[in-house]
Amino acid sequence: MDTRVRPLASGVRAPDFDLRGWSSAHLERVEQALSGWVAADAPAGLGDAMRYAVLDGGKRLRPLLVLAACEAVQGNGHAALRAACAAELIHAYSLVHDDLPCMDDDVLRRGKPTVHVQFGVARALLAGDALQALAFELLTPDDGTVADIVQATLCRLLARAAGHRGMAGGQAIDLASVGLALAEAQLREMHRLKTGALLQGSVMMGAACGVAPAAAGAALARYGAAIGLAFQVVDDILDVTADSATLGKTPGKDAAQDKPTYVSLLGLERSRAYAQALLAQALAALDASGLDAAGQERTQALRALADMVVNRDK
Repeated sequence: MDTRVRPLASGVRAPDFDLRGWSSAHLERVEQALSGWVAADAPAGLGDAMRYAVLDGGKRLRPLLVLAACEAVQGNGHAALRAACAAELIHAYSLVHDDLPCMDDDVLRRGKPTVHVQFGVARALLAGDALQALAFELLTPDDGTVADIVQATLCRLLARAAGHRGMAGGQAIDLASVGLALAEAQLREMHRLKTGALLQGSVMMGAACGVAPAAAGAALARYGAAIGLAFQVVDDILDVTADSATLGKTPGKDAAQDKPTYVSLLGLERSRAYAQALLAQALAALDASGLDAAGQERTQALRALADMVVNRDK
């Protein structure tokens, strides 16, 4: 994929922003931090299961959103790295639990066997629990590098994104909706919680690592909401258009399990058009943020990530 930002909407843009180069540098820091913080010496093989669930796989979109939003508000990079890793740990724990036989019962994730297939159901459940706890431990260092008020804000944002008003609530709706014909508003709410909440929360955690005017914070929240929903719309599209080698997970499971999706509700072409409309909303929110005033181009990474979310092929 061409990683240069294309002129998809009005506003201050960096037309040749190198997303691949930017991402590579930031992901190296994230991978090193995750490898150091997710300990291998947890008892009875638990550490092996935790590291298997987190390391060497995934898009790392949530950490990148944290770091890009922190850059946009010129925030504390040390706090942002911890927040980035915490968001990824919550995402990883959710995948471990979602793949369990009592949930989606999937056997393939990130191109390899799911955690419960590799380590057994009980250890997978415990690995997910431990990753969730570790996420909040990372947000509360006692070395003075992250102010107490920032720690509290980050914990609140992550807990809200992961709990009943976010990811867990969305998963509950998903499980209860099998075989049902949801209206578009109901489907949007399910995806807003299940997938969108943590993506939006990642943006807001990055913003919380700095100080931004209220209008900029509101604009970043709109940006996060738009790309959070867009991500799931594109996931629904890829579930019917891509193969398992490309996706790294089992395709077609939503249809096989009779789950409502944007493709089943709107059709493929309308779903694609909706994803592009959400991208335009995200970019318009950044235009309105005021963060790019005086040619500072602070939001170029956020813009490029939004483009990547919608125009990805896996």
